[in-house]
Amino acid sequence: MDPAAQVLFKNLGIAVLLGLLVGLQRERRNQQLGGLRTFPLITVLGTLAATIDANHRAGGWIIAAMGVAVAAAVVASHVMQVRGPLADYGTTTVMAILLMYAVGAYLPQGQPLVAIAVGGGVAVLLEFKPELHGVAGQLGDADLRAIFKFVLITCIVLPVLPNRTYGGPPWDVLNPFEIWLMVVLIVGISLGGYLIYKFFGRQAGIVLGGVLGGLISSTATTVTVARRTQAAASGTHTATVVVLIAAAVVYGRVLLEIGVVAPALFVQMAPPITVPMAACLAAAWLAWRRVWSEPDPLVEQKNPAELKSAMVFAAIYAVVLLALAATKLWFGGQGLYVVAILSGLTDMDAITLSTARMAHVGDETAIPPREAWRLIIVASMANLVFKAAVATALGSREFSRRVRQAFALPFLAAAAAWALWPT
Repeated sequence: MDPAAQVLFKNLGIAVLLGLLVGLQRERRNQQLGGLRTFPLITVLGTLAATIDANHRAGGWIIAAMGVAVAAAVVASHVMQVRGPLADYGTTTVMAILLMYAVGAYLPQGQPLVAIAVGGGVAVLLEFKPELHGVAGQLGDADLRAIFKFVLITCIVLPVLPNRTYGGPPWDVLNPFEIWLMVVLIVGISLGGYLIYKFFGRQAGIVLGGVLGGLISSTATTVTVARRTQAAASGTHTATVVVLIAAAVVYGRVLLEIGVVAPALFVQMAPPITVPMAACLAAAWLAWRRVWSEPDPLVEQKNPAELKSAMVFAAIYAVVLLALAATKLWFGGQGLYVVAILSGLTDMDAITLSTARMAHVGDETAIPPREAWRLIIVASMANLVFKAAVATALGSREFSRRVRQAFALPFLAAAAAWALWPT
């Protein structure tokens, strides 16, 4: 068979399958405007129109003409049936028809995998209409505003920032675009955890409660849990498990941030950091054995996607980045640990992103990868000490004792990894 014919048959086969997928969903919804037969025909029509257009070098006119014909047929069908009993007529089906025509037209000239992804995505969106409406219903006005604030900092603020550094050392580490990009990363992680929290509610369970607490804010989770144990002495085992899981997730965040900022160094930097994370999980498991059925473990969380919080993190990240560069320039490598300890007391994200970035740049300002992960581990040890202090200051006596005992295991594991891990 001619190679061109083979390609055409492949494209037509994909067009039929994608059309059947979307048509099946519309057929099950009792949609009269388009169903199991209409959508495959429209998708195949798009593929043939694009093939004819390419063979005759029509410059897209045949595709456009056939697209207009499809749109006219949709309008005419609606006009003829609008006075009759339609089960579910709306703009969604019209747009699905036009989109599937475009998918068919894209196949001959584009990538088949893209067409498959688009067609499958159309079917999924159409099928999960009730679930999508349910998601929208669970989000309040404040949550929607927070989501759009995230869109603001991502799609509007980020693109307009200059992607350059200013001045000589140590100021040459401050790049407005890169600083705000780190803000987008951290706010995105926290917002994702918060949305999961909103959808699962208080039925999430102890494990997910700790995971979401670590994703959104492990420090805030520790504060909230500690205060809860002060108000009600019961539930200290559950509170300890939540704090330990949140602390373990912090290490997971650290690994994710290294993978994003310095992917080439991930294999070198990640293994020693997993040691205290594993110790946190082990301590959580030991504590969890006593609380299989304790209720109400999920901690109340606040939406993290706020402009004020984003600005504060940007300032902290810039200060830590500048402090690391200045300390390395003026005092040498030993002074970096002071910066790591001070930064790690309350925030692991800033020190992780700054050290990973400086280990990745590969110039005279760079930190060796081994030194970078050692700085992160020292910062995590300071973070554990700070959270233990929070538990002692705000929690019940029993809770603070359990947290201090439980944190001893990851703290010692971190110290062992710092001292003994081979270079």
